[in-house]
Amino acid sequence: MRVLIVEDDPLLADGLTQTLRRQGYRADCVGSAEKAELAVGQEEFGLVILDVGLPGMDGFELLRRWRAIGQAVPVLVLTARDALGDRVFGLNLGADDYLTKPFATEELLARVAAIARRARNQSSMRRVHGPLALDMGARRASLDDKPLDLPMREWTVLEVLLDNVERVVSKEQIVTAVCTWEDDMSPNAVEVYVSRLRSKLEPAGIVIRTVRGFGYMLEAFAPPGA
Repeated sequence: MRVLIVEDDPLLADGLTQTLRRQGYRADCVGSAEKAELAVGQEEFGLVILDVGLPGMDGFELLRRWRAIGQAVPVLVLTARDALGDRVFGLNLGADDYLTKPFATEELLARVAAIARRARNQSSMRRVHGPLALDMGARRASLDDKPLDLPMREWTVLEVLLDNVERVVSKEQIVTAVCTWEDDMSPNAVEVYVSRLRSKLEPAGIVIRTVRGFGYMLEAFAPPGA
């Protein structure tokens, strides 16, 4: 799991970074909320360890902004503010956990591991590809944080492509995945569903490429200008 540490104390930030790396996490560190906001906007993190007392924008305000725009990255608030009101305020803003300074390294690692377990369980129910998100449990899709209408067969075709990003999927593979034994669907029908998906996804930069004679390939998402 990739972890972003947002801490302006260089000594503590370095200690946290090295501790997490020794445990097998990929840890990065920034010293301000503004830099954290930029980092999370550009990269995907499994957890943010967020100090509250940051220069400029504080951690609570950053957390409020993230949750207001639907940014769901798990956040462990790490702060010297140990009052009950502060803890309740942080959790109500959308923090996943709250740990006060000073803290025991063993407790921090246990809390990080717990969040990682929850994230693994949730990720199996959620698929993300650039601006596209599929909630597998609720059967809801969104594109650029707006609801996306996907009839069942379009959903299933998209699932197959998402399972094989940057790999060619034949029409026959798609038919097998979409149809039960009692169903019937021709390879030509696959073209129709792929065409419908393209019309919905390509304006957001998601590309389904036709590989003539073989099938289709969902390209890795590349943000505009990348």
